Amino acid sequence: MITRYFLTGVAVLTLSIPAAVLAHPTAHPAAHPTPRPPERRLGDQPAAVPAPPRIIYTAHRGGALEVPENSMTGLTTALARKDAQVLDFDIRSLRDGTLVVMHDATLDRTTSQAGPVNALTATQWRTVRLRPAAALRGAWKPERPPTVAEALDRLGGRTTLMVETKDPAGLPELARMIRDRGLTRSVYVNSNHPDVAREAHRMGLLAQLWRSARQMRHDRPGEWRGDVDLLDVDYRARDADIRRAVASGVPHVWAHTVNTPGQRDRMVRLGCDGIITDAPSLMITTPVRALGRVSGG
Repeated sequence: MITRYFLTGVAVLTLSIPAAVLAHPTAHPAAHPTPRPPERRLGDQPAAVPAPPRIIYTAHRGGALEVPENSMTGLTTALARKDAQVLDFDIRSLRDGTLVVMHDATLDRTTSQAGPVNALTATQWRTVRLRPAAALRGAWKPERPPTVAEALDRLGGRTTLMVETKDPAGLPELARMIRDRGLTRSVYVNSNHPDVAREAHRMGLLAQLWRSARQMRHDRPGEWRGDVDLLDVDYRARDADIRRAVASGVPHVWAHTVNTPGQRDRMVRLGCDGIITDAPSLMITTPVRALGRVSGG
């Protein structure tokens, strides 16, 4: 299905992308790049990959300002709303090695319980209940946080996924789960550590690397070209650091975590082709301001 959003100064074409890797280099979101043929990875069969929208939106933790973060209800609601082409969630390891969907190292902030996540077994995990943030609009009920297997089974193949592995020791198990489900070309595996991103790439996965504004001051992102499929940059970084990332040769440069239209517009003008946001509905309904040069640095 094709939907056209005519925005101020920019016409953005969005496409329904059925679990396709959004892989093409782009110098500027106002350009019309020709997508490169998809790479074969491990046992994947070749498939046609449609041209992606000029701005790719990712619902960060499902869209944590709009739905309960990292919850199955939140993720499936974000999928149904179709405000974002990519869904993001975080991964932690339990004591018995089970991979679960959770951002924090402890249960304290988002659940009715307390203590470290990695102290629990899979059996104990089933007793945990997410506590929706009081500031969320709508009526959200407490629910059990999903395992990664449940999230991949429910969402995999229906959209592109972005998963951040908070516990690198769980990467081999995550890789097995992705390969077993035939999702190696539709799941980005995210980490803040270049060595983890390189290992994910070596395993045949789509490798994503996120960097903070402080880290970006000293990064040489061109060194990751060939190992990293997606560079995930901090919107608070200096203009010069963003431009260096965009010019690095990494196929995609997306900005996190962008929650206002003004932040988004700056990152688009600097050359980012994707926006990672806690507020995807706000982003998609607020026109992008006309593109122009960004001063400063």
